[in-house]
Amino acid sequence: MKRREFLTTSCAVGLTSLSGAAFAQDPTRKLPDESEAAYRQRLARLRATQAARERAGGAPKKLHGESEAAYRQRLANMRRSAAAARSRASARAHYELRRYEIENEAQKAGFDEFLSESAIPALNRLGRKPIGVFYPWEGISPIYILIPHSSPWSVATLTQQLGEDAEFMEKGAAFLDAPADKPAYKRMTSTLMIAFEGMPQLETPIKSPGRVLQLRIYESPSVITGQKKIEMFNNGEIDIFRKTGLNPVFFGETLIGDKMPNLTYMLVFNNMDERKANWKRFVSSPEWKALSSIPEYADKKILCGITNLFLKPAAYSQI
Repeated sequence: MKRREFLTTSCAVGLTSLSGAAFAQDPTRKLPDESEAAYRQRLARLRATQAARERAGGAPKKLHGESEAAYRQRLANMRRSAAAARSRASARAHYELRRYEIENEAQKAGFDEFLSESAIPALNRLGRKPIGVFYPWEGISPIYILIPHSSPWSVATLTQQLGEDAEFMEKGAAFLDAPADKPAYKRMTSTLMIAFEGMPQLETPIKSPGRVLQLRIYESPSVITGQKKIEMFNNGEIDIFRKTGLNPVFFGETLIGDKMPNLTYMLVFNNMDERKANWKRFVSSPEWKALSSIPEYADKKILCGITNLFLKPAAYSQI
């Protein structure tokens, strides 16, 4: 990636001094070497920054030679763009993906009882739904729990809200206060993600009892290459997934977690045979071949690791 595109993607503020007099006159103009996606991203950040300054009492200055009418029109356009950006951001879900390690069948039984009778009903009462609970395709550990949230604040306040739910605390007491000599699980880790713009909310396209969930994590060598892979999904790959039967459940950019930068997504199929056939359709799709042939989207440039897991839902899972 050229240095200028790197800068425009990673830092929208402070570019005036680096981009010449023409850019200084109009920072909203497209740069010569800037891709369309990078331009849109920079423009959205610029407008959001200017709108924030205006709300704080620091409206952007009038440009040299700009008429009063043009200045007012530009301010109005910035306000509308900022409002639209805020609306898009608020429409994107946040996902908490928890990974629990358990050691035996007794812990599994206790886990299933706690989740089905206490935790999931309580989470649903608080507006967190649907809740996914997944076991590995073979074996009992680790257990994955997917919790959708409307905002980071929803994540931050969850423990407190659950603690104020008397029914949850009573029904879940044995799990929540398990003794040291009989722990409910070995250890838990958690990842916080924000949904992609191309798929802002979680979906449950298949609910059959024998469904297969596929969880994939893509690691990237840098922040910019990670954003490039997300751009690739938003600019066509998600649509190709849908057309070829890869049935997405969610796509999320990791905000807090291990092995960053990375993105995570989940697919669902009726069975393993369908999964195999539909992946074959995807790989041979002319649209996918065209998209993946774009040099800036080459896997060897934007990916450095892939985790691929097959999961099965618990009987009470809502996903």
